[in-house]
Amino acid sequence: MKRNQIYALGIAAIITIIGTYLFKQANAKPARRALETASFAQPVMDGYQIGDVASDFSLRNVDGNNVSLSDFSNAKGYIVIFTCNHCPFSKAYEDRIIALNDKYAPLGYPVIAINPNDPEAYEEDSFENMKKRAAEKSYKYPFLEDTKGIGQLYGAMRTPHVFVLKKEGGKNIVKYIGTIDDNAQDASAASKRYVEDAVNNLLAGKPVIVQTTKAIGCAIKWRDNS
Repeated sequence: MKRNQIYALGIAAIITIIGTYLFKQANAKPARRALETASFAQPVMDGYQIGDVASDFSLRNVDGNNVSLSDFSNAKGYIVIFTCNHCPFSKAYEDRIIALNDKYAPLGYPVIAINPNDPEAYEEDSFENMKKRAAEKSYKYPFLEDTKGIGQLYGAMRTPHVFVLKKEGGKNIVKYIGTIDDNAQDASAASKRYVEDAVNNLLAGKPVIVQTTKAIGCAIKWRDNS
Protein backbone atom coordinates (compact mmCIF):
# COMPACT_ATOMS: atom_id res chain seq x y z
CA MET A 1 0.00 0.00 0.00
CA LYS A 2 2.79 2.38 0.95
CA ARG A 3 4.59 1.60 -2.29
CA ASN A 4 1.48 2.57 -4.30
CA GLN A 5 1.13 5.81 -2.33
CA ILE A 6 4.76 6.73 -2.94
CA TYR A 7 4.34 5.95 -6.63
CA ALA A 8 1.21 8.09 -6.85
CA LEU A 9 2.88 10.98 -5.06
CA GLY A 10 5.85 10.78 -7.43
CA ILE A 11 3.61 10.91 -10.51
CA ALA A 12 1.70 13.87 -9.07
CA ALA A 13 4.94 15.74 -8.41
CA ILE A 14 6.16 15.15 -11.97
CA ILE A 15 2.83 16.33 -13.39
CA THR A 16 3.00 19.47 -11.23
CA ILE A 17 6.55 20.27 -12.40
CA ILE A 18 5.65 19.76 -16.07
CA GLY A 19 2.48 21.83 -15.70
CA THR A 20 4.37 24.71 -14.08
CA TYR A 21 6.99 24.66 -16.84
CA LEU A 22 4.39 24.70 -19.63
CA PHE A 23 2.48 27.53 -17.91
CA LYS A 24 5.61 29.67 -17.71
CA GLN A 25 6.50 28.95 -21.34
CA ALA A 26 3.00 29.84 -22.53
CA ASN A 27 3.08 33.16 -20.69
CA ALA A 28 6.59 33.95 -21.92
CA LYS A 29 5.71 33.56 -25.60
CA PRO A 30 3.64 36.76 -25.96
CA ALA A 31 6.46 38.82 -24.47
CA ARG A 32 9.03 37.23 -26.76
CA ARG A 33 6.72 37.64 -29.74
CA ALA A 34 6.19 41.33 -28.95
CA LEU A 35 9.94 41.93 -28.75
CA GLU A 36 10.53 40.08 -32.00
CA THR A 37 7.76 42.02 -33.73
CA ALA A 38 9.08 45.31 -32.39
CA SER A 39 12.57 44.55 -33.64
CA PHE A 40 11.26 44.04 -37.16
CA ALA A 41 8.81 46.94 -37.09
CA GLN A 42 11.41 49.46 -35.94
CA PRO A 43 14.98 48.44 -36.82
CA VAL A 44 17.80 49.85 -34.75
CA MET A 45 19.87 52.19 -36.92
CA ASP A 46 22.73 54.55 -36.24
CA GLY A 47 22.08 56.95 -39.10
CA TYR A 48 23.71 60.36 -39.29
CA GLN A 49 25.03 62.29 -36.33
CA ILE A 50 25.69 66.01 -36.00
CA GLY A 51 28.69 66.96 -38.16
CA ASP A 52 28.35 64.01 -40.53
CA VAL A 53 28.35 64.45 -44.29
CA ALA A 54 24.89 63.56 -45.62
CA SER A 55 24.69 61.72 -48.91
CA ASP A 56 22.80 63.11 -51.85
CA PHE A 57 20.05 61.03 -53.43
CA SER A 58 17.83 60.85 -56.48
CA LEU A 59 14.18 60.08 -55.75
CA ARG A 60 10.95 60.39 -57.71
CA ASN A 61 8.96 63.52 -57.00
CA VAL A 62 5.17 63.75 -57.20
CA ASP A 63 5.56 65.47 -60.59
CA GLY A 64 7.22 62.34 -61.96
CA ASN A 65 10.73 63.81 -62.13
CA ASN A 66 13.65 62.66 -60.04
CA VAL A 67 14.99 65.20 -57.54
CA SER A 68 18.43 65.44 -55.91
CA LEU A 69 19.85 67.91 -53.41
CA SER A 70 22.37 68.93 -56.05
CA ASP A 71 19.51 70.20 -58.22
CA PHE A 72 19.26 73.19 -55.85
CA SER A 73 22.49 74.84 -56.94
CA ASN A 74 21.77 78.12 -55.13
CA ALA A 75 20.80 76.50 -51.84
CA LYS A 76 22.79 77.24 -48.69
CA GLY A 77 21.40 74.11 -47.11
CA TYR A 78 18.28 71.99 -46.82
CA ILE A 79 15.47 71.15 -44.44
CA VAL A 80 15.06 67.43 -45.17
CA ILE A 81 11.87 66.12 -43.60
CA PHE A 82 10.82 62.47 -43.57
CA THR A 83 7.02 62.63 -43.47
CA CYS A 84 3.97 60.95 -44.96
CA ASN A 85 0.22 61.18 -45.55
CA HIS A 86 -1.34 58.82 -43.02
CA CYS A 87 0.41 59.74 -39.75
CA PRO A 88 -1.62 62.06 -37.46
CA PHE A 89 1.59 63.81 -36.42
CA SER A 90 2.55 64.45 -40.05
CA LYS A 91 -0.92 65.84 -40.65
CA ALA A 92 -0.65 68.06 -37.58
CA TYR A 93 2.69 69.41 -38.79
CA GLU A 94 1.79 69.71 -42.48
CA ASP A 95 0.93 73.43 -42.44
CA ARG A 96 4.06 74.12 -40.39
CA ILE A 97 6.17 72.28 -42.97
CA ILE A 98 4.58 74.39 -45.70
CA ALA A 99 5.32 77.53 -43.66
CA LEU A 100 8.95 76.48 -43.17
CA ASN A 101 9.42 76.23 -46.91
CA ASP A 102 7.62 79.53 -47.56
CA LYS A 103 9.89 81.28 -45.05
CA TYR A 104 13.25 79.65 -45.67
CA ALA A 105 13.31 78.50 -49.31
CA PRO A 106 13.79 82.13 -50.48
CA LEU A 107 16.63 82.43 -47.94
CA GLY A 108 18.41 79.36 -49.29
CA TYR A 109 17.02 76.55 -47.13
CA PRO A 110 14.25 74.75 -49.06
CA VAL A 111 12.19 71.93 -47.60
CA ILE A 112 12.77 68.51 -49.14
CA ALA A 113 9.95 66.19 -47.99
CA ILE A 114 10.45 62.44 -48.31
CA ASN A 115 7.88 59.70 -47.70
CA PRO A 116 9.71 56.60 -46.37
CA ASN A 117 6.63 54.49 -45.59
CA ASP A 118 5.68 51.23 -47.26
CA PRO A 119 2.46 51.81 -49.25
CA GLU A 120 1.64 48.13 -48.80
CA ALA A 121 1.27 48.86 -45.09
CA TYR A 122 -0.48 52.22 -45.50
CA GLU A 123 -2.44 52.75 -48.70
CA GLU A 124 -2.73 56.44 -47.88
CA ASP A 125 1.03 56.66 -48.41
CA SER A 126 0.96 55.35 -51.98
CA PHE A 127 2.56 57.42 -54.72
CA GLU A 128 -0.86 58.23 -56.21
CA ASN A 129 -2.09 59.52 -52.86
CA MET A 130 1.13 61.48 -52.41
CA LYS A 131 0.38 63.25 -55.70
CA LYS A 132 -3.19 63.96 -54.62
CA ARG A 133 -2.15 65.40 -51.27
CA ALA A 134 0.58 67.56 -52.78
CA ALA A 135 -1.95 68.97 -55.27
CA GLU A 136 -4.62 69.55 -52.61
CA LYS A 137 -2.22 71.51 -50.40
CA SER A 138 -0.28 73.13 -53.27
CA TYR A 139 3.12 71.99 -52.06
CA LYS A 140 5.85 74.28 -53.35
CA TYR A 141 8.54 71.82 -52.33
CA PRO A 142 9.38 68.31 -53.54
CA PHE A 143 7.51 65.38 -52.02
CA LEU A 144 9.65 62.37 -52.81
CA GLU A 145 8.95 58.65 -52.77
CA ASP A 146 11.70 56.83 -50.87
CA THR A 147 12.23 53.58 -52.76
CA LYS A 148 15.96 53.43 -51.99
CA GLY A 149 16.13 53.36 -48.20
CA ILE A 150 17.29 56.95 -47.84
CA GLY A 151 15.37 57.26 -44.60
CA GLN A 152 17.28 54.31 -43.16
CA LEU A 153 20.57 55.78 -44.38
CA TYR A 154 19.82 59.09 -42.66
CA GLY A 155 18.55 57.38 -39.53
CA ALA A 156 14.97 58.61 -39.65
CA MET A 157 12.83 56.84 -37.07
CA ARG A 158 9.46 58.59 -37.08
CA THR A 159 7.29 60.87 -39.17
CA PRO A 160 7.99 63.71 -39.21
CA HIS A 161 11.75 63.55 -38.61
CA VAL A 162 13.89 66.53 -39.62
CA PHE A 163 17.53 66.78 -40.75
CA VAL A 164 18.83 70.31 -41.30
CA LEU A 165 21.85 70.28 -43.60
CA LYS A 166 24.28 73.09 -44.40
CA LYS A 167 26.38 73.23 -47.55
CA GLU A 168 30.03 73.56 -46.63
CA GLY A 169 32.82 73.11 -49.14
CA GLY A 170 30.56 71.25 -51.52
CA LYS A 171 29.36 68.86 -48.80
CA ASN A 172 26.05 68.66 -46.95
CA ILE A 173 26.83 68.75 -43.23
CA VAL A 174 24.23 67.66 -40.68
CA LYS A 175 23.54 70.52 -38.26
CA TYR A 176 20.27 69.58 -36.60
CA ILE A 177 18.28 66.34 -36.15
CA GLY A 178 14.89 65.94 -34.51
CA THR A 179 11.43 67.42 -34.24
CA ILE A 180 10.05 70.66 -35.66
CA ASP A 181 8.92 72.23 -32.38
CA ASP A 182 7.76 71.29 -28.89
CA ASN A 183 4.00 71.11 -29.48
CA ALA A 184 2.65 68.67 -32.05
CA GLN A 185 -0.98 69.40 -31.23
CA ASP A 186 -1.01 73.19 -31.33
CA ALA A 187 1.42 75.24 -33.38
CA SER A 188 0.44 78.47 -31.62
CA ALA A 189 1.28 76.92 -28.24
CA ALA A 190 4.81 75.89 -29.25
CA SER A 191 7.39 77.65 -27.09
CA LYS A 192 10.47 76.16 -28.77
CA ARG A 193 10.79 76.12 -32.54
CA TYR A 194 13.85 73.98 -33.01
CA VAL A 195 14.06 73.94 -36.81
CA GLU A 196 13.51 77.68 -37.12
CA ASP A 197 16.10 78.38 -34.45
CA ALA A 198 18.61 76.09 -36.16
CA VAL A 199 18.16 77.64 -39.60
CA ASN A 200 18.15 81.19 -38.19
CA ASN A 201 21.46 80.51 -36.46
CA LEU A 202 22.97 79.06 -39.62
CA LEU A 203 21.83 82.02 -41.68
CA ALA A 204 23.40 84.35 -39.12
CA GLY A 205 26.67 82.43 -39.23
CA LYS A 206 26.21 81.19 -35.68
CA PRO A 207 26.40 77.65 -34.28
CA VAL A 208 23.18 75.74 -33.72
CA ILE A 209 22.49 75.74 -29.97
CA VAL A 210 20.02 72.84 -29.73
CA GLN A 211 21.41 70.32 -32.18
CA THR A 212 19.29 67.25 -31.44
CA THR A 213 15.81 66.59 -30.12
CA LYS A 214 13.60 63.53 -30.02
CA ALA A 215 11.41 63.15 -33.09
CA ILE A 216 7.77 62.75 -32.05
CA GLY A 217 5.53 60.90 -34.47
CA CYS A 218 4.56 57.59 -36.02
CA ALA A 219 7.11 54.79 -36.35
CA ILE A 220 8.16 54.30 -39.96
CA LYS A 221 7.05 51.09 -41.68
CA TRP A 222 9.95 50.39 -44.02
CA ARG A 223 9.65 49.19 -47.57
CA ASP A 224 11.32 46.04 -48.73
CA ASN A 225 13.84 47.57 -51.14
CA SER A 226 15.59 44.27 -51.89
